[in-house]
Formats: sequence, C-alpha cells, structure tokens
Amino acid sequence: MGATTIGALVGGAIDSMSGDDSAADGALIGAITANVLKVVVPIAITYAVGWTVLRGAGELKDKVFGEVA
Repeated sequence: MGATTIGALVGGAIDSMSGDDSAADGALIGAITANVLKVVVPIAITYAVGWTVLRGAGELKDKVFGEVA
C-alpha cells in the first residue's frame, strides 16, 4: 500500500472514532497529509544533515587552521 492509501485509512479511522456520520472527510485529510509529509520530511532531513555537516566542517577548519577572528 502506498503512503496516500495508508494516510487515508488512518485519517478515516481517526475521524470515525469521533462519531461523525462519515469518515470520508478524515480520509481526505489523511491522504493530503500523507502527500505533504512525503515532500516535507525528506527536505527537513536533508536540511538537518547539510547543516550538521557544514557546522562540523567549520569546526574542523578552526581546529586545523586556528580560529579566525
């Protein structure tokens, strides 16, 4: 199953627990959320790794060449 399908199933299940008449709106919100997360999570992880590497490279440069004022 794809992430969109799983998101729709989870969203529908959560929405149906509230006792509303239909779980379709929860399924729609779950599917949209899954698609947004498929884009946002890799970007956030890439940014975090890049920031960490850049920070580590700066500290390594300071240790090798001395801190520049």
